[in-house]
Amino acid sequence: MEIKAPRGTRDILGEEVALWQHLEEVVRRNAHLFGYEEIRTPVFEHTELFARGVGEETDIVQKEMYTFTDKGGRSITLRPEGTAPVVRAYLEHGFFVRDPRVRWYYLGPMFRYERPQAGRMRQFHQFGFEALGFQDPACDAEIILLAWTIYRELGLSDLSLELNSIGCPLCKPHYVRRLREYLESRKDALCENCKRRLVENPLRVLDCKNETCQAVFREASFPSIQDFLCTECRRHEERLFSLLKRLGIPFVVNPRLVRGLDYYTRTVFEVKVHTLGAQDAIGGGGRYDGLARALGGPEVPGVGFAAGMERIVLLLERSGFPRKGTFRVYLAPQDEEGEKDLLALSQVLHEAGIPFCLDFASKNLRYHLKRAQKMGVRFVVIAGEEERKNEGFSLKDLVSGEQMLLSREELLGRLRKERETC
Repeated sequence: MEIKAPRGTRDILGEEVALWQHLEEVVRRNAHLFGYEEIRTPVFEHTELFARGVGEETDIVQKEMYTFTDKGGRSITLRPEGTAPVVRAYLEHGFFVRDPRVRWYYLGPMFRYERPQAGRMRQFHQFGFEALGFQDPACDAEIILLAWTIYRELGLSDLSLELNSIGCPLCKPHYVRRLREYLESRKDALCENCKRRLVENPLRVLDCKNETCQAVFREASFPSIQDFLCTECRRHEERLFSLLKRLGIPFVVNPRLVRGLDYYTRTVFEVKVHTLGAQDAIGGGGRYDGLARALGGPEVPGVGFAAGMERIVLLLERSGFPRKGTFRVYLAPQDEEGEKDLLALSQVLHEAGIPFCLDFASKNLRYHLKRAQKMGVRFVVIAGEEERKNEGFSLKDLVSGEQMLLSREELLGRLRKERETC
């Protein structure tokens, strides 16, 4: 029986890797410019971390986590999201005492048992930013600006930003009570999942994509959390709106936006690209001022953002992002002495920062030329008996068909010039 990758996972091969590397480079560069340092957390954690942090009643915890018992009898879960592990690390290493304000970013795989579809896998990848210790809405604006900057630098268009506030422990309970009353009066129109959520956590109902439930949410009399915000939450939201307008970032208020995790307070937001269809969100986040306490630590304000990388790569592919833009030289030996000459040349190319590929599979020039064309390489450096007689190398341009005999110094000068114009 042929062994294949498990459903919901995939290999990233060949030219597609360039898209991922480009995305990762843009994320890392902007993280550095905004003053965020990288953090790397384990890919599995104690299950309790996500049960307490993400929320017992969320779909992630109840249906989507990959959870198993290890040989020590401990319940372990492959991380389904990145924020709870970051806050766990912040608490475990005592940052709330020695350095309470941190800005961190991460990139890596996450795991959720979902139905695989375009841009959504069971092993998927996220990049995210977390700012801990900052209460001011200016930090919310900075996180949104950072996300917006990355998307724009990637060349993504048709972006929209949706914002909402889901209140704080003072005002949210009043809205939840009113929401439950309203939904109870229309219970017959709700799907079975929402009837269950109505008992456990009414806010989770707003995540439902079922059309009959969506019709209930669109009713004019449907209660809006915007009408229940306390003075402090209202002030926080208005300050954020003012900052985003100053930054020139367009947004709309979506009073039904709650996000799928229980740790959010006040600000929640999503960035969408409508060309993706129904699954149009390419990232989102918000404020989670109560998460550290839920994990057993002190009160620590926090705000963050995360984006699914598969969907962004899909958008880059659709936009015609050039995959073969990397300059590289193909080294083609014609005999054993040619291999020695090209091995020595490869050291010089490495020191000069010129990428190369040296193929030992054959001494046949036709093989090498076909191989270089298949790889998308333009320049082939040939080393054989004729080149040794002239103490140089032949350089063949596969685009123009031109071939010339050059000394090593001339060859390096030509390749440096070509690399700069590539």
